[in-house]
This record gives sequence, structure tokens and C-alpha cells, in this order.
Amino acid sequence: MGVIGIQLVVTMVMASVMQKIIPHYSLARWLLCNGSLRWYQHPTEEELRILAGKQQKGKSKKDRKYNGHIESKPLTIPKDIDLHLETKSVTEVDTLALHYFPEYQWLVDFTVAATVVYIVTEVYYNFMKPTQEMNISLVWCLLVLSFAIKVLFSLTTHYFKVEDGGERSVCVTFGFFFFVKAMAVLIVTENYLEFGLETGFTNFSDSAMQFLEKQGLESQSPVSKLTFKFFLAIFCSLIGAFLTFPGLRLAQMHLDALNLATEKITQTLLHINFLAPLFMVLLWVKPITKDYIMNPPLGKESIPLMTEATFDTLRLWLIILLCTLRLAMMRSHLQAYLNLAQKCVDQMKKEAGRISTVELQKMVARVFYYLCVIALQYVAPLVMLLHTTLLLKTLGNHSWGIYPESISTLPVDNSLLSNSVYSELPSAEGKMKVTVTQITVALSSLKNVFTPLLFRGLLSFLTWWIAACLFSTSLFGLFYHQYLTVA
Repeated sequence: MGVIGIQLVVTMVMASVMQKIIPHYSLARWLLCNGSLRWYQHPTEEELRILAGKQQKGKSKKDRKYNGHIESKPLTIPKDIDLHLETKSVTEVDTLALHYFPEYQWLVDFTVAATVVYIVTEVYYNFMKPTQEMNISLVWCLLVLSFAIKVLFSLTTHYFKVEDGGERSVCVTFGFFFFVKAMAVLIVTENYLEFGLETGFTNFSDSAMQFLEKQGLESQSPVSKLTFKFFLAIFCSLIGAFLTFPGLRLAQMHLDALNLATEKITQTLLHINFLAPLFMVLLWVKPITKDYIMNPPLGKESIPLMTEATFDTLRLWLIILLCTLRLAMMRSHLQAYLNLAQKCVDQMKKEAGRISTVELQKMVARVFYYLCVIALQYVAPLVMLLHTTLLLKTLGNHSWGIYPESISTLPVDNSLLSNSVYSELPSAEGKMKVTVTQITVALSSLKNVFTPLLFRGLLSFLTWWIAACLFSTSLFGLFYHQYLTVA
């Protein structure tokens, strides 16, 4: 049986790095505290008194005695006050007051560690080509996905706890919408959406029946296709509900970032960043991308520009490139969000009436205190897209190399190896080795059941679905903030 070996060493080293180094050199903290982000400080009550022309001279005239106690009403100021907020760079001390900062720091730093482990493991597999080792980087990727889903679930439950407002109704509505959308997508044939889900499920059913027959059980498929798609649609509806507010928030930050951008290059990158999920969605629409590239209309003869394996590799690289672009544009979006404080004050100046100083301070301070919530809504979908793509590459037996002759390898049948091991083992002296070998054979049999064809179809669909949900919600948010909100 293969021993993890080098991969275990890499995992232990990375765990030590996370424990010793990351608390001092954190990418998550650097993204917020590198000096490029500036937040607006709320004015003090004394500053508001001075601006309102009310010097604090003893007790306010609105104070009154009640049962021997002095009851003071909150100070109010005109809404059209000439107020200009002061800005300050985000520092490490400021992050201590941010909501969800530990969750944000853990998700980003653990994602960086998992990505490094994955890269080192891919280099190791490329040069050493082990056959009997477990790829431990898959565990890291699965942990990253679980943490991202957990964070999104926590943020969604926070919206459900709000009594006032329609956040709960929005989440439920989009959840039902994405459930219907997932059921509709799952019945589309492979001629239009080229996931390979039908082929993968058929291969899984056949392999499972053969496995059950070898175990002496009834040769019946463990799950029907309808049941499989039904539970997959429920899971997709949950993902869609979790990605609802991240998409809506992204649309608002995109519009604000466009207003801040002065250079054409920055504006172009912002547009590409917003349309990145759409590009990812189109990569699996067969008539638009694969059929056109594989058989371009060039005169009478149709010469394919690349092989299917090369197209699959380019698709992976393009998704990673778009994820990198989204990470690079994170600062512009977060700064656009922080500018909401001044935007709210400017909007307040256009209104008539008065506002209490406490409400004004809360309105300004609330924007900064929820910075990490917005950062999580921006980063979590990005993390899910990236590591779902990495899982698709590894479990789907794709290649990183762009070669016309590259062909994905199929899983190796270990039955001959297992029989030879059984024949070489002595019957009396190797009982422990026999047990180990039996476990190895059982794992090999399960590997033959869960084939790369199944993982290709399932992970391709999930990657496409995350991008589709993010683009759908952000497109609705763009329409809402541009046409349905009245300034």
C-alpha cells in the first residue's frame, strides 16, 4: 500500500506555517491594511455641535427632571448640515472592531495554504508520477469549499435574523428560483450544455452494479437518475440562495467602482471582471464555444483548431485567469463600498428635517464595521470557483499542459495487481498484510466506481452553476440599482 510520504511532509510544513508565520504575515490582513483602503471616520458629538452652531454650555434646554433623575433627549441636528467626513487608512488596530474579521482572515489564509499545497502536490505528481499514493491536496480543496459554504451559510442566517426588511424574503425567493432553474438545466441535453453529467452518471451506475455483483449483492443501481437530479437541484438551490446577496452587493460595488475609475484600462478591467461569470458560463455552452472551436466554418473543409483535451485545459486556465483578475480588482470594489459612508451623508444633505447625532454616527460607522462581511461576500464565491476548478482538474484527470496530442488517462484497473499481491502473501505469516491488502483492494474497487467521468460531469456542472448563480444575481442587482432605486 502506498504511503503518503512527501505529501504528508508538505501538509505538516504547511500546518506549521499556518500556526507560526501566518499570524504575523497574513495575506488577508495585508489586503485590508496595505494602505490603499481608506475608511471614513464618524464625527464626534462635539464636532456635530460646533457644526450645528450649538456650543455645549451646561445642560441642554431639552433636559428635564423625572422622579429626581435628569432625562436627556438625544441631540438632533439639521440633515443639511455642512459635514465633511475625515478619511483614514485601514490599520491592523482598526480590524479588531470589524465584524466577521476572524472568519475572513481564516478563509483567505487557509485558501492560500491549500493552494500552495495543491501546487506543490501537482509538481510532485508531474515529476514523480506516483501510482499508489493518495492525493492529499484534494482534502485541502474540500476543506476550503466546506469553509466557504459555512461562511456563506453564516452570512445568510444573519440576514434571516433581521426582523425588519425583506432580506429573508429575497433569500427564499431566489432559492425557489434557482431550484426551478436547476431542474430546467438538468433536463437540457448534452448537445447544448456539455457537462458530461449524463455520461458520468451512467458510468457510475454501471460500475456500482458491477461492484455490488462482486460483493454478492443484488445488482441494482444505488440511486435512480431522477433522485440524483432532484437532490442535486436542492443542493444547487441552496448554493443559489447563499450567493444571492454576494451577487447583489457585487453589482452595487461595480457601479460605484466605475464611477471612481478615471482610467480607461481600469474601467475595462472592471467590466471584464463583472462579466467573468458569464464567460465561464459560455465555456460549457457547446454550440457557442466547443462546436465552433472544434469545427470552425473555414470554407468547405472544417479543420479543428485544437483537440478536446486542449480545449478542456484552456477552459481550466481561463477560469483561473478570471479568478485572478477578480482578486486583483478586490481593492477597487472594497474602496467603492467604503465610499458609501460619504455617499450616505451626501444623500442625507438633500433631505429635509433633523437627525440625531447617534443615528448619524451609526450610519457612518456601520459602513466600516461591516467591511469584512462585504469582503467575505466578494471572496467566498471566488474561492469556491477556484477550488472547484482545481478539483475538476485532478479528479477529472485533466492536464495543465496545452498539447494537441494530450489525452486524459483513464483509471488503472488494479485487479491484476491485487491478485498478484494475494498470491505472494504467505497464509500464516502475513495476516496483517492480508488485511491491509484487502483494504487496498476495497479502496481500488471504490475508485473504479467513482470514476473520473463521474467527477468530470459533477464538478463541471457545479463550477458552471456557481458562475451562473453569481452572474444571475449580480445582473439582477445591476438592474435593480440602476433602474429601480431612485436617488
